[in-house]
Amino acid sequence: MKVAVFGGTGYVGSYIVEELVNQGFTPRLLVRNGSEKKIMKPKKCEIFKGDIDNTDIVEEVISQADVVIYLIAVIREFPRKGITWEKLQFKAARSCIDISKTHNVKKFILMSANGVKPHGTNYQKTKFMADEYLKNSGLNYTIFRPTSLFGDPRGNGRPEFNTQILNDMLSLPIPAPLFHNGLVPLNAGEFSFSPIHVKDVASIFVKSINNESMLNKIYNLGGPDKVSWKNMIKTVSQAVGKKKFAIPAPVFVVKSIASIFKYFKWFPVTPEQLTMIMEDNTCESKELFENLKINPIQYNAENLSYLNMNKN
Repeated sequence: MKVAVFGGTGYVGSYIVEELVNQGFTPRLLVRNGSEKKIMKPKKCEIFKGDIDNTDIVEEVISQADVVIYLIAVIREFPRKGITWEKLQFKAARSCIDISKTHNVKKFILMSANGVKPHGTNYQKTKFMADEYLKNSGLNYTIFRPTSLFGDPRGNGRPEFNTQILNDMLSLPIPAPLFHNGLVPLNAGEFSFSPIHVKDVASIFVKSINNESMLNKIYNLGGPDKVSWKNMIKTVSQAVGKKKFAIPAPVFVVKSIASIFKYFKWFPVTPEQLTMIMEDNTCESKELFENLKINPIQYNAENLSYLNMNKN
């Protein structure tokens, strides 16, 4: 079976492509110039060079595929470079959905995000719009909404949340921030996540391809551990053998600074990212793990050992 994958050289995509090959599928990948080295098991893939806004090449990728997986997303926007949430997370997804309909694709699998909503950040809104468009498309679909991910980014500049925490906060000669709302540091750093390992996400995606019970459903994906921001900083620190002092930080102050520098890559965080991490990004996936016979990887310092290899 052939599976068209859009975003197959990204963080999650690299693991999904590898799992597809391991399970006997043939990935058909759209790859931008310069990203060839990011392809996992390239000899087992059908590779097409081009950009997601080239509908001719997108149609060529989809035309011989049985299933389409759409993973393309960006953490932050750079409008001057044409990198926006609306373009990549909604309009490009919509185009792939429309083309998939014309070629009678058996199933369209979309990676969304936990916490998407019509009136959130633009990141959340564009993800939600893509979800709704797919749901109303008439295609068979499965939508996955992962919470925060962890697992080795395997180089090549792939983003990974814990690596970003290490590089952008713990490696600096200043205390780590325990964000809180308002001026009084009540519950500073107590907002939580349900980190899920990227290998578990890849396994779930691939297992869903031929699972008819998962047709036309939306799944929130979270790991077995509920972890506060405060404990996440501690766990990352333990993984790399650091002792990091942390202090309360009013998020509105950081947001004000971030709003000025959000289009500069060197500034570590955007206002939208701060808004989303302050929301409890948790969900329960125990039943799904059991049904798919997956033993989820726990979030702990031992399973973050890859950070020692990726730290600056």
